[in-house]
Amino acid sequence: MTSAPASPPEPAPAQASEQRSSDKFVAYVLDLCMDKKTRAALRSGLGRPVERCNYLHRHLVRRLPQQQHPDTRRAHYAVAALIAGRPPAARNADATTSPDDKPTADWFGRPNLGASLAQAVNTKLLKPDSAEADLHLMARQSSNAIHPRLPSLTQHLLKGGVVIDWAVLLEDLSWWNRNHDKIATRWLESYFRVRTLEDKTTDAPEENA
Repeated sequence: MTSAPASPPEPAPAQASEQRSSDKFVAYVLDLCMDKKTRAALRSGLGRPVERCNYLHRHLVRRLPQQQHPDTRRAHYAVAALIAGRPPAARNADATTSPDDKPTADWFGRPNLGASLAQAVNTKLLKPDSAEADLHLMARQSSNAIHPRLPSLTQHLLKGGVVIDWAVLLEDLSWWNRNHDKIATRWLESYFRVRTLEDKTTDAPEENA
């Protein structure tokens, strides 16, 4: 008899002084990317499995627990490479972000990939049919199929000024194969929630002067 796959722990209400391990990792990678040579080394892992990320080990191994699921390790390497691969405009925007602009304590209020795709549609960066088709396709795929798609997708979103919450993506990728249905549903719900808000704004009648 096989045991049920582990589920990700439900995010607990964060205290003002607390920071999620995923946020700490993203902050660490953003700091590494300030160095051009290190950023290039991390960028070499774009779309590659951990076994082909030879230049990333020296920078990332120290930040990962020795005992962890392979999906979690791959997610950390993938997100580090995606951050390093940001277009210049996105890097400049991150560099000018105030240290006081901390992520909200409401984990479920932060944008996942579904919300980011919806934002891209709302700003005319993507067509609705294209974004929904991509989202439904990813919802049916394993992480092995999703990882190679992320570099081009995130580049396109970032070039269009769409926000990507790297810490949320990191945790979603870490648990994707073990809790696929729950995470895919959250992406889809977030997509249609953000799209619905835009539709309500667009359809709202103008007030009489």
